[in-house]
Amino acid sequence: MTKTLHEALSATSYPGRGILLGQSKCGRYGLIAYFIMGRSVNSRNRVFVTDGDGVRTKAYDEAKLTDPSLVIYWPLRLLGEDTIVTNGDQTDTIYNALQVGGSFEGALRTREFEPDAPNYTPRISGILHAHDGKMSYKLSILKSDSEGKSCERYFYEYAQPIPGEGRLIHTYLGDGDPLPSFAGDPTRVSLEGTLEEMARTAWEALDEDNKVSLLVRSIDLTTGQYRQIIFNKNNG
Repeated sequence: MTKTLHEALSATSYPGRGILLGQSKCGRYGLIAYFIMGRSVNSRNRVFVTDGDGVRTKAYDEAKLTDPSLVIYWPLRLLGEDTIVTNGDQTDTIYNALQVGGSFEGALRTREFEPDAPNYTPRISGILHAHDGKMSYKLSILKSDSEGKSCERYFYEYAQPIPGEGRLIHTYLGDGDPLPSFAGDPTRVSLEGTLEEMARTAWEALDEDNKVSLLVRSIDLTTGQYRQIIFNKNNG
């Protein structure tokens, strides 16, 4: 079942952090969206900032930053024809592996879920490859067995994306204590409209109380040029 972008993002008040990858309806652009949400002061005290070709998280109020280990990282980095997007410092693990001829999957086999018991937040990752007018992408989730004793690694490959469609994966199924990890395959999402319309729809669909930041990027599959929109709740 394919959902609209609004349906997919408004289905729960707390999907946590999420990655959406896909292709524009016209077929010309690769599309990337990444969002973060937060319940604690430490999680909500963040903004996305552009740094070169990438995006990193930054404390909105440095005085309120209590533990940077799981909240300060690069959500998005660009390496040649590959755009890497993740919900943690595994962005760097993938980036460094690709630089020396490694693979997306191989890099993630060295990592596991976050050490934040009792939630054991999944690590979600994606990579979009754009070359000569064509694209492919992959998604991954590294989950706990629910007791934090072993890591379950899932990989999803989309070698021939369908124009106007994407896949969404996020860390949680919804709110709870502990938070329930995402389950099942990535959600099929229809992608329509301009980059601005897509960004606005996504931002408005996320729960008002819990949303923190959103980035949306389109990549021209022929030239590699990109456009990007960022929303930060802390910046109004």
